[in-house]
Amino acid sequence: MATKKIITPQSARRLAISAQQLSGPIPKANRESMLKVLGHIRCLQMDPIRAVERTQYLVLWSRLGQYDREEFHRLVYQERALFEYWAHAASFVLTEDYPLHEYMMRRYGQDGSAWSKRLRTWVKDNQSFCDFVLDEITGRGPLLTQDIKDQSKVPWASSGWTSGRSVSYMIDYLWSSGQLMVAQRDGLKRWWDLTERVLPEGVPDGGWSAADVTRDALQKSLKGLGIAQSKHINHHFIEGRYPELDRVLTQLVTEGLVEPVQVKGWEGEWFIHTEMLPLLQRIEAGDWRPRTVLLSPFDNLIRDRDRTELMWDFMYRIEIYVPQAKRQYGYYVLPILRGDRLIGRIDPKMDRKKGQLVVNQIYLESKVKESKALATELRRSIQSLGRFLEATTIEYGPDVPQIFRS
Repeated sequence: MATKKIITPQSARRLAISAQQLSGPIPKANRESMLKVLGHIRCLQMDPIRAVERTQYLVLWSRLGQYDREEFHRLVYQERALFEYWAHAASFVLTEDYPLHEYMMRRYGQDGSAWSKRLRTWVKDNQSFCDFVLDEITGRGPLLTQDIKDQSKVPWASSGWTSGRSVSYMIDYLWSSGQLMVAQRDGLKRWWDLTERVLPEGVPDGGWSAADVTRDALQKSLKGLGIAQSKHINHHFIEGRYPELDRVLTQLVTEGLVEPVQVKGWEGEWFIHTEMLPLLQRIEAGDWRPRTVLLSPFDNLIRDRDRTELMWDFMYRIEIYVPQAKRQYGYYVLPILRGDRLIGRIDPKMDRKKGQLVVNQIYLESKVKESKALATELRRSIQSLGRFLEATTIEYGPDVPQIFRS
């Protein structure tokens, strides 16, 4: 048996960061660079919170700088290069990955769990209403949820917090099972249409087997991670939807497409896709250009909190649902990536009425020292964020250290 390659933690971190397109010169922001980034990270998690900006836009900004959101919207809703579906969460996913997601659509509610049994019973009991919703969209679509108003067709009562949401529940089922897609979006408004009318011509066929799905998604997940353990692969991209992960991973190792490696000082078996080995060699030779960049709380690099803590010794927990008095850092805190380390976080808020980006506080990790170089890099990142948000001014809270203000 060949001896496993041993790499340093620094090389492992740099490989992960490079795989996520967070190192090197920032490319010119255009359609091609946007598609290149998306081809590496595979999905953009969606979230409605806009204390700073919605995460799907921040993730691209961290990698591309001042890009045009409307260019991204054209990719999704005109070119149909992406569509909205589940990855590790509700996300924008690549249309070329349709077979991976069609596997979930086809099997939605079919896993034998108690929840799935209840769902199937619910759909069966309300088939006439399901048909009504589909008929409305077929004849009148694309439609907003509120455009489907004939509540006399709703065969069950709803009350309390569920009042008036019967149509939403049915549309969610039809979306999850692949019968409907989002044809257009304006902020939080979504227009629904039949999947066959949204997907462009030439989309790869679905109907893949469990092994097909696992083989394809595993490799994309591993390339996006750069280096990973099996559990990290399972938590990335299409989280938990790798039905034959261990068997396929072993097969890919046997075929020479994936290589087991050891990270010095880190426990467990790690893997690298062989297509990433030339990049690793360049990194080990010193060919690596760092960036200082702010990350969304849901950024693909750090969304697996356990992996983030293991690789960067950085504990991050979002505090949106923590009462204000009990928050340690803030409502919507952005981690700071500097080179190959996560060195702190900022607590910002965008006041759109005033056109003002407010930085409430800057927190550095205990082992990180303030310096003029760090302050300059961080101010540039904050100024870049301000331009992206179209802020006319940037204000710093009274507790922000003076070195970061001037």
